[in-house]
Amino acid sequence: MTGMLKDTDNYPINRYLSSNVDSKIREKYSIEDERDWYYNPVKWINNVTCGPEDDDTNYPILYLKTIEYYGKKFTSEEVSYSWLLNLPSFHTYTAERVAIRNFLNNIPPPLSGSYNNPGREWIGAQIRADFFGYIAPGDPEKAAEYAWRDGRVSHVKNGIYGEMFFAALIARAAVSSDIQDLIRYGLGEIPKRSRMTEAVEKVLDWHRKGIGWEEAVDNIYKLYDESSLHQKIHTFPNAMICLVALLWGQGDFEKAIGISVAAGLDNDCNGATVGSIMGMILGAKQLPSKWISPLNGKVLSIINGFEVSDISDLAKRTVVQAFK
Repeated sequence: MTGMLKDTDNYPINRYLSSNVDSKIREKYSIEDERDWYYNPVKWINNVTCGPEDDDTNYPILYLKTIEYYGKKFTSEEVSYSWLLNLPSFHTYTAERVAIRNFLNNIPPPLSGSYNNPGREWIGAQIRADFFGYIAPGDPEKAAEYAWRDGRVSHVKNGIYGEMFFAALIARAAVSSDIQDLIRYGLGEIPKRSRMTEAVEKVLDWHRKGIGWEEAVDNIYKLYDESSLHQKIHTFPNAMICLVALLWGQGDFEKAIGISVAAGLDNDCNGATVGSIMGMILGAKQLPSKWISPLNGKVLSIINGFEVSDISDLAKRTVVQAFK
């Protein structure tokens, strides 16, 4: 990833990635426009006309539909019903797919989050945090509580804490632009004696010491080496990358999402999480047009009834839920 970015003069990232590059670069990095039936065409920016379908955007849309139907007093069991009705299992991964299998075998939440579920502390719940922060602006505790009700359908312990932590950050970002302040509120919603808190504190310590973001990312890889059988989509290293992007991004939307993507691991999820927080801080009108205009105001999803949605309509409907 880093090599390609540098060879295309896009490091740090300052624009969407495109396959429209020199043939030598295409060959060097095995760049393809067609890969298989699912990824056809590959979602380079020159191959899309709107926001492509992805789990990071499917979940906020799913929870908009869920909350519109069940309301904010939704239960974990109702989340499981909503998944079965709206979420095709082959568009889920790791812990979520196991949870769906458990639902079908009459294993309800919270046991569905732990039974035969090796991904129970991976990133899947963390990437579902966004909508719960959106509908609790300025109320991190409420956002974290919503996230707990959701997270337990597929995860346990630190897997759930990742979702609670980032839901709280997003909620706090509605009223504060101070990243340190957001993190304090996030830490206030998860157990002090947890490995998730320990991971967050490590990043804060590196930031206090004044090291560069690339060194911070190197430190994460030393702790969680994906080449030594460590799962690259575990909650901890990806949460840490998100925090590096936010802290070293210094309030710059492009810099923050650029760091989160360039750092690797589950970088599409991390870019989405960081972009969500930065978007909440800045507001839509302050987002750079070059990151918005290529999407033409629309996003695709696999959620029934939301196959092609106007992003502005989704936003308006989310605001309605936030102030109900």
